[in-house]
Amino acid sequence: MSKNIQSVRGMNDVLPGESEFWELFEETVRGWLKSYGYRPIRMPIVEPTPLFKRAIGEVTDIVEKEMYSFVDGLNGEPLTLRPEGTAGCVRALIQHNLAAQQPQRLYYMGPMFRHERPQKGRYRQFHQVGVESFGFAGPDVDAEQILMGARLWDDLGLDGIRLQLNTLGQPAERASHRAELIAWFERHADLLDEDAQRRLHTNPLRILDSKNPAMQEMIMAAPKLLDHLGDASLAHFEGVQQILRDAGIPYEINPRLVRGLDYYNLTVFEWVTDRLGAQGTVCAGGRYDGLVEQLGGKPTPACGFAMGVERLIALIREAGGEPAVPGVDVYVVHQGEAASRLAPRVAERLRDNGIDVLFHCGGGSFKSQMKKADASGAAFAVIIGDDEATAGEVTLKELRTGDGQPGQQKRVGVDDVAGEIMNSLMDWEEA
Repeated sequence: MSKNIQSVRGMNDVLPGESEFWELFEETVRGWLKSYGYRPIRMPIVEPTPLFKRAIGEVTDIVEKEMYSFVDGLNGEPLTLRPEGTAGCVRALIQHNLAAQQPQRLYYMGPMFRHERPQKGRYRQFHQVGVESFGFAGPDVDAEQILMGARLWDDLGLDGIRLQLNTLGQPAERASHRAELIAWFERHADLLDEDAQRRLHTNPLRILDSKNPAMQEMIMAAPKLLDHLGDASLAHFEGVQQILRDAGIPYEINPRLVRGLDYYNLTVFEWVTDRLGAQGTVCAGGRYDGLVEQLGGKPTPACGFAMGVERLIALIREAGGEPAVPGVDVYVVHQGEAASRLAPRVAERLRDNGIDVLFHCGGGSFKSQMKKADASGAAFAVIIGDDEATAGEVTLKELRTGDGQPGQQKRVGVDDVAGEIMNSLMDWEEA
């Protein structure tokens, strides 16, 4: 026998029951983003490989080890499944000249791809909500995006998510700090692990993010970027903090909060939790004023963040936020030649009135169909036999009422059944 084909390791199916939960989450997120004036944008899942090499940086874990890259066999073009969304969003901004029209507030949802070792909260196909703003230079938009996170946690009923904040300054300031940092690590080369030695002259900031216990004391004593910042960078950082203080948002300044991507500057932030084990970051973002120009556009200030959908859904479930999966309003039961001709027209008429209908397919006795109607979670069964069809009527049976108990049944004219159902549904809502 042939072997069953399984999904790719780290790329998971989202099955019915789970997928409705995802849709409820996405509806909440869309309403939240709309309330802040952010508009949706949809970018391709596959982008030219040079886009990510230029945006992310060739000497990064993502580009060196994690990207799903391949050569298009039809035209020889190097392509990559997107590992993150910001680069593609900036590419779209430049390609369609969006920034010239007005400042932009944009968001996107969808899958990203990185070849990592799958574990809880980290998958090879994972989903993100990304938020990007373009054309706003001041600290107010940085703070707004942080405040957005605080509101979403409240909307989702989540607590225990803490805000960490830092600034990366400007490129010249980072260059000065980088030189001092390399000199510090070289003086302590005997303490550096293999990963830190590899990063020493390519991306020394990432050494600060190491979790190696043997290196922690040395890292804590390393030179601080804050000591290299000029007045403008310090003023921007203070502006962000002032807005957060005025809004009553607690935060912790974490000087070890850095970015593995080359395009960040000034404000960086993360929302973190202790409830997801090693994968404790649920939202990360910051400012990246140089990326649009780096990818060929005009200089444009920019700020954004991304949230891990799988991690947030795990948090919602851990907090007891399992939602009831909504059922349909009506299950249409039918048997007989005349009934089977009338039943589809009745179902469509109900849908014309905004009523959700599950139409029985596959035949079967009235008894077996009624069992399926009850199991469907529908509030009503619309029952049509040949007697009803001949009279231009249906039997309307309440499968469950507002108090959860079985209800009554009665014969109703085909033209009146939608009104009867809608009135009952409204009575239940008011009750």
